[in-house]
Amino acid sequence: MIDRDVCAAYQRDGAVVVRSAFSSEEVELAREAIDANLAELSPRAIRASADDDGVFVEDFCNWNRLPAMERFIRESPAAEIAAALTDSSAVRLYHDHVLVKEPGTRQATPWHQDQPYYNVDGFQNASMWFPVDPVSLDSSLRIVAGTHRGPWCMPRTFLDEQAKWFPEGSLAELPDLDADLAADPDAWNVLAWELEPGDAVFFNMLSIHGAGGVSGDRRRRVLSVRFLGDDMVHAPRTWTTSPPFPGLVDELAAGAAMDHPLFPILWPTPSS
Repeated sequence: MIDRDVCAAYQRDGAVVVRSAFSSEEVELAREAIDANLAELSPRAIRASADDDGVFVEDFCNWNRLPAMERFIRESPAAEIAAALTDSSAVRLYHDHVLVKEPGTRQATPWHQDQPYYNVDGFQNASMWFPVDPVSLDSSLRIVAGTHRGPWCMPRTFLDEQAKWFPEGSLAELPDLDADLAADPDAWNVLAWELEPGDAVFFNMLSIHGAGGVSGDRRRRVLSVRFLGDDMVHAPRTWTTSPPFPGLVDELAAGAAMDHPLFPILWPTPSS
């Protein structure tokens, strides 16, 4: 269902937009899932904005308690798209991630990679960034093409830039992308798209990415789902990952496939 050129672009750039990936019914199901999550946040929820007129809320790993979330993840074509893009014979769920920026949230999401925050290793993976509200270019996800090839960069907390995961000095530091781009807009190949409900961006977990704030009366509700392809394995950490999976280290060995009820196979489906 995904054009070969789109798959090739994903392998080359580490990110693509898939237009009209979801039907209006699937968009509404995702909205229902996000709103149910906001109405009943989990203990993992965080407010990821500082002094601001708006609010940036994140929450993780709610698929198994929110029926609309589970239905969307299992029944939509998202996992099949991820399988095509990653050239995987099977795709598992890693986790869901709701990101909501309320009107007036000026704070940008800093440049970062996702995979250094996680407890998985491998290359065949995809994160889906699926907004259920229209997203302008200045508020959209921005991805630096080619950075999915590495290196890994130091993960830091968004508000105070603490290195709470890998020890200081053990990974490369992120380049000063904003300064580079201010001096030369062509210094980095930054991908970004205006998006309508139904469109989705898929990107590799190691791609450097960030996002703008929202202005005026705009609201930006996003359902992000992380998918694990064929070569993804468990990578236990001595620190608490984001999101955390407490006790998993006692059930899955280092280097083992993510064969666990927390990470169900989504594609192919049993009916396939």
